[in-house]
Amino acid sequence: MRRFLLYAHSGRAAALEALMRVLAELGNRGVRAVITDEQYDQIRMSPPASLPEGLLDILDSEEVDVVDAVSAADLVELGIVLGGDGTILRALEVVREAEIPVHGVNLGHVGFLAESEVEELSTTVRRLLDGDYDIEERSTIDIVIRGPKDQILHTDWALNDASLEKADRQKMIYVVIEIDGRPVSSFGCDGVLLTSPTGSTAYGFSAGGPIIWPEVDAFLVVPLAAHALFSRPLVLGRSSEAAIELTVENRDEGVLTLDGRRTIDITPGMRVEGRLSPRSVRLVRLTTTPFADRLVEKFQLPVVGWRGRVGRDV
Repeated sequence: MRRFLLYAHSGRAAALEALMRVLAELGNRGVRAVITDEQYDQIRMSPPASLPEGLLDILDSEEVDVVDAVSAADLVELGIVLGGDGTILRALEVVREAEIPVHGVNLGHVGFLAESEVEELSTTVRRLLDGDYDIEERSTIDIVIRGPKDQILHTDWALNDASLEKADRQKMIYVVIEIDGRPVSSFGCDGVLLTSPTGSTAYGFSAGGPIIWPEVDAFLVVPLAAHALFSRPLVLGRSSEAAIELTVENRDEGVLTLDGRRTIDITPGMRVEGRLSPRSVRLVRLTTTPFADRLVEKFQLPVVGWRGRVGRDV
């Protein structure tokens, strides 16, 4: 039997209403819904006023499989995410290892990962069930954290960005930037970002970094409020590795944040290494809208006066 993973923003009534609609669509087509046990618990703890009538009964019925995250990824062929980009990032943590493609239905604000709008939900679900879509691969960043004696303390990954920042907002941290095993610059700063092409329209964009088209095989090193003459963003290729060392002279700790969700304390003498991962995430696309058009739409960029080449189809 076919199974689809459903992942909704449990704190938004609109997302739970959309979840009810998707459950009905899947049921009509004989497709079982799968929900992680963590998501199930979150929904059950939602305020009663935000829960659509009958939702809990459906989740408790035999129509829905409630399983742990590892089992969910092994069972399903595709994930439908109802929320904004943050909800999609949470869902990708569940399915990345199993390389399950995910489609995002936008209920947020400026979303570059979500494609469909909730107003088109019925059409979206029908096309997903019919296999009428394309897969877009998105690069991720592998992260290694090493201790003062070069020992590996932790490994992780990020789709958008890995942000090493000061733990105390009143202080600076002092870092050394290393590229491909060679020191490039040292300075005091608020922090340093390692950003993928996907993250270049998120925190990296806000920090003054360039926007990278999703298919470009590169990542960014973006200093945050650096006290240095040379503090420009750096664009690195797949063969490169970047490292950020929190120098031993620091009196204060830093904190590494991955995709705005997972945090790790970084103490003086530790280093954060990042490079493009061989494992990407897979996004389901229903249209082939050029990325430039998505930029214009999401950021409401003015294009008044554009004519284009005469005779070109647009």
